[in-house]
Amino acid sequence: MAMWQWGLLALGFLWALQSLGVWYQMRHYSDVMKGITSKYNDGFVGAGNVRGRFGKGVIVLILVTPDLTIQRFLVMSGRSVFAKFKRRTEFEGISLDALRTDPVMAGVEEPAMAKAAERAIEQIDKARAEPTRPGLIGIKAVNA
Repeated sequence: MAMWQWGLLALGFLWALQSLGVWYQMRHYSDVMKGITSKYNDGFVGAGNVRGRFGKGVIVLILVTPDLTIQRFLVMSGRSVFAKFKRRTEFEGISLDALRTDPVMAGVEEPAMAKAAERAIEQIDKARAEPTRPGLIGIKAVNA
């Protein structure tokens, strides 16, 4: 086999390995989301992410009750597809407004986590602003 054929074979192998890693990480993310939504069926969930170009990427999941008290604060950060969500209990039990004014969320220590949390809070605010309608959301009825 020629050198370029070995190079293509190695490239194909690495691509397959990366695809397997992405599948593994997406499965973990969906399992965590399913677990959260099945355990807590009231309130709002916000997910925020920051992609790291050369640094670590961060995903933050925030689950709040209807009265906007944080029930769960989960952070996944790392460079590997094997990163897992870690619970940050120091943010649980406080109100969402208190989290907005927390100096940690201002990005002093971890700017990527602060930005991801800000995006998750924006999602929660959007979900709260949408009016609740009876019936199936997102399905358009045909007028007869």
